[in-house]
Amino acid sequence: MCGIVGLLIKNPSLRSSLGELMVPMLIGMSQRGPDSAGLAVFTEALPDNQRKYSLYSGSIHTSGSFNWSELSQAFQTHFNATPDLQIHGNQAVLTANLATNAVKQWLQDNYPQIHLLSTGRAIDLYKDAGSPTSIADRYHFKDLQGSHLVGHTRMATESAVTPAHAHPFTAGEDFCLVHNGSLSNPYEIRRKLEHHGIHFETDNDTEAACRFLEWRMQEGDDLKAAIQKGFEALDGFYTFLMGTADKLALVRDAFACKPAVVAETDDYVAIASEFRSLAHLPNINHAHIYEPAPEEMYVWTV
Repeated sequence: MCGIVGLLIKNPSLRSSLGELMVPMLIGMSQRGPDSAGLAVFTEALPDNQRKYSLYSGSIHTSGSFNWSELSQAFQTHFNATPDLQIHGNQAVLTANLATNAVKQWLQDNYPQIHLLSTGRAIDLYKDAGSPTSIADRYHFKDLQGSHLVGHTRMATESAVTPAHAHPFTAGEDFCLVHNGSLSNPYEIRRKLEHHGIHFETDNDTEAACRFLEWRMQEGDDLKAAIQKGFEALDGFYTFLMGTADKLALVRDAFACKPAVVAETDDYVAIASEFRSLAHLPNINHAHIYEPAPEEMYVWTV
């Protein structure tokens, strides 16, 4: 039930090969998640006053194609600023030096059909319905560069098969989460967070976990403190893999029935639900390979 992959490159000379190393990992999890897939890749952070917005048009599943050039021109007219727009079919990354809330509100008011996948200084996010192989080809995952990434292949068990329900889920800025398992109390978490004014976009249980942890960090917790509160609040079976601008974090529930394998070398940290997705990695025969313990935090920094 679902596959997770993560890769953090310690050796800067290998960061140009991040996507090339990751694609076999993601495709190796196809049998665990055949209906949709996605990943978040973290690159060198933009300056403090700039933000990247990963946008999804959904046009691959509808007639015609979205006019990204029109969006760019409308943006320039409204804000009197030229955006940097990197287009990848029905997905694009818009970069601008403007107030985040203003950009989000403009998108919501003028392009309600556009789904905002992620916001931040370092994160780019891609996700879609379909086989992991087709999605990796569609978005040219093998060409991605960066320091670390979080990926997922989904087998839907509790909500619809749509791009919005695919993983990773994001909340806030430069934070994402993927999940193998199922939560038993997502609606309890939703009601608590909605009381604090937090809006949900899907009925997926993973979104509840993602928004809970990001809420705790907004309340002042660091990542480890937020995860500790997650152990106390989130009930169910799970392996969570999280990404921030400079970290990967992995946790399993108290029963640890959802699999995970970690391989560490001097060059990288690699994580997958099964070892077969790690077998192609360089020097894997010399890696420290282990199964993460239940209710333990594993956090790696770039």
